[in-house]
Amino acid sequence: MNAPISPPSPYSSPSARSNVETHTLSVLVDNEPGVLARVVGLFSGRGYNIESLTVAEVAHAEHLSRITVVTSGTPETIEQIQHQLERLVPVHKVTDLTVSARSLERELAMVKVRGKGENRTAALQIADAFRARVVDATAESFIFELTGRPDKIDEFVGLMRPIGLVEVSRTGVAAISRGPEPI
Repeated sequence: MNAPISPPSPYSSPSARSNVETHTLSVLVDNEPGVLARVVGLFSGRGYNIESLTVAEVAHAEHLSRITVVTSGTPETIEQIQHQLERLVPVHKVTDLTVSARSLERELAMVKVRGKGENRTAALQIADAFRARVVDATAESFIFELTGRPDKIDEFVGLMRPIGLVEVSRTGVAAISRGPEPI
């Protein structure tokens, strides 16, 4: 006897996955204990994924911090995330920096690569092309420091993998809007 065929999950169906977008949200919040836990709890409680998360105080006198979250979903899901974040009490403002073409995103990465001989030379040539700095070197390895858009860092890591990638440490995305106005 055959089991009934159930409809595909909206998370696994090709039509739902085809319009998944990645967005960078800037969330201005009160700088107080528990706020980050509440924001992260909103994501985990509803099954949303956080691809990158950075937090820092941005206005000491006003006790405000900025949480920058990179997340993925359909346009409807991103809109729902925004509305749910806006309803949290310690949240002052939520801005989708992806919608605004006038924003910059940067990330810092430290990349450790093992290599001798030709691999060592190749690693240094690739690092030079990406403007990565050598911050530590031994006879058998390098640690490179690289700043740029997340896709640039992904590409650098991908090129270092066959040479002898050992490990990667990334800060997460920091983003800001261009021009004289705050977000």
